[in-house]
Amino acid sequence: MNPEELAGRIAAGMARVVVGSERTAFALTVAVLARGHVLIEGVPGTGKTLAVRVLAALLGLEFRRIQFTPDVMPADVVGTTVFNPQRAEFATRTGPIFANVVLADEINRTPAKTQAALLEAMEEGRVTIDGVTVPLPQPFLVCATQNPIEYEGTYPLPEAQLDRFLVKISSGYPNRADELALLARVAEGFDARELEASAITPVCSRTELAEAASAVRRVHLSDGVRGYAYDLVAATRTSTHLSLGVSPRGGVALVVASQAAAAIEGRTFATPDDVKAVATDVLAHRVIVAPEADIEGTTAEAIVADLLATVPVPRG
Repeated sequence: MNPEELAGRIAAGMARVVVGSERTAFALTVAVLARGHVLIEGVPGTGKTLAVRVLAALLGLEFRRIQFTPDVMPADVVGTTVFNPQRAEFATRTGPIFANVVLADEINRTPAKTQAALLEAMEEGRVTIDGVTVPLPQPFLVCATQNPIEYEGTYPLPEAQLDRFLVKISSGYPNRADELALLARVAEGFDARELEASAITPVCSRTELAEAASAVRRVHLSDGVRGYAYDLVAATRTSTHLSLGVSPRGGVALVVASQAAAAIEGRTFATPDDVKAVATDVLAHRVIVAPEADIEGTTAEAIVADLLATVPVPRG
């Protein structure tokens, strides 16, 4: 299956369940095809968890949810070893992270030590349990949700962990038309707690998903497009409005996400418009706004938008 067809099926399937899901479906599809991870930020009750559950169902992948709270420990996420008295030996008991799609719900409500338990898993596709390295199922996708950091009981994610998320998307309040559509669905009997009743069926096999992801990496990027991606990343490092720019890992993420965006459009080559389409989702969470700009209310998204408007776009 080609990436364009898969993206269309995901978007259509998600639209049947999640109202106003176009942007979320696009970002999730980019992450799936680019083999990256997703951070979704928004106030409670805006459909973050539902979108991830629907994605896992559409892809036919094993789904598990980890509800993060202040008392969750790393072993609660990755697993631990337990002693079997009958066999007089220790055995590994894997944690809920052993799934294809893992929802790390309200990840910023748990301390940094537990948040860091995801780093090895997200970067290397494996975890270490009491000194033993255990591979994770493939494909492996972490979709983390977080509440805005000004909410009580939240801990900011470390920069090193933010850098592991390919994209970050915002889940805000729906507009009037979308929320009225949601209310109409509920009035007709829809219940998000009974997702199975929505008759969601997988839109691809695991083989087809792997084929689509492989096709993304074959998307051609010209010297000009690669240079444009670099110029955007470099501009974050010299911006007076930022105290921390994008890392080389962020530049790699921008290129791979641009390839995915091009493939979703049915092209075998990427353009500057593909870079622009994913730049905010890929770059904004990797920078730190300078204190003076933060005081003035300037956001990372606004700064990235300014860079997109000022960094020269290559011709041809």
